[in-house]
Amino acid sequence: MTEKEAKKEIMRRAADMAATLHVGKDGLKESIFEELKAQIKSNRIVKVKVLPSSESETADIADALSEATDSVIVDVRGNVLILTDKRTWTSLSQKKF
Repeated sequence: MTEKEAKKEIMRRAADMAATLHVGKDGLKESIFEELKAQIKSNRIVKVKVLPSSESETADIADALSEATDSVIVDVRGNVLILTDKRTWTSLSQKKF
């Protein structure tokens, strides 16, 4: 499976998910990083919603979350971003049918 196909698969899985983490006007705090680490560890795919009151751009927040939690940014659309752990990304990218 190529990276494009892996992205499609993760997007398909995340389509029915509700956002489980919200970034608001307070921005990124240590508590958000800890919660994201816990959610990625248990769920492997996490959908994050950046509220319009946030002072930062969604792409900047995605980069910061990815670096802090050692995860992969799958997609950023509008105010919603999808992250997954590196193990899931690697296994889907290298999967052969």
